[in-house]
Amino acid sequence: MIIKNIEAKVRLATFIAAGSLLTSLVIVGMNCLYAFKLVSNAQKNIYILDNNVPILARQTDVQINRPAEYRADVNLFHSLFFSLTPDDNYMEYQMKKAMYLVDESGMQQYNNLKENGFFNSILSSSSVLTLQTDSISVDVPKHYFRYYGKLKIDRRSSTVVRSLITEGYLKDIPRSDNNPHGVLICAWKTLENKDLQDVEKNSF
Repeated sequence: MIIKNIEAKVRLATFIAAGSLLTSLVIVGMNCLYAFKLVSNAQKNIYILDNNVPILARQTDVQINRPAEYRADVNLFHSLFFSLTPDDNYMEYQMKKAMYLVDESGMQQYNNLKENGFFNSILSSSSVLTLQTDSISVDVPKHYFRYYGKLKIDRRSSTVVRSLITEGYLKDIPRSDNNPHGVLICAWKTLENKDLQDVEKNSF
């Protein structure tokens, strides 16, 4: 009788120990899963610094806004590259900022324009170039874009409007002050740059 009582108590103790161990493992697993979700969600948060104090702006998935960032980056680059005034320092400043957003294909086009006297003609004719974006199509899976715009060249003697179409590819890179969207334009080339209008100004 005593032996049976001892065996029953051993079985009960074993059952309680096994149950406690299983319960502990379940609790630890749930805590790990909860902590993982917290870390994952924290990485998707965007914070704004207010006097060096981080403030949560809104919780969002970064990839949701990526197509909009691609278009904004393409628009910014083209605006920097083509919106120019007859000022050496200003054009150099614009080109320097634009080169942070593009690979060597941008520098190649810049050098070609420079060799063809494009920038000198802006200075000699006191031209003001203004770029108007019509649309930007982005194929996100292929990281491909095509830009459509109109370039207005306002000279002393005439106003020329050109159709501008370019294309290229988009590469994700770390964000920086010089490249806030974290996008590098690659293999950029001009598909069309032709005159649509050439209106002479009245001379007095």
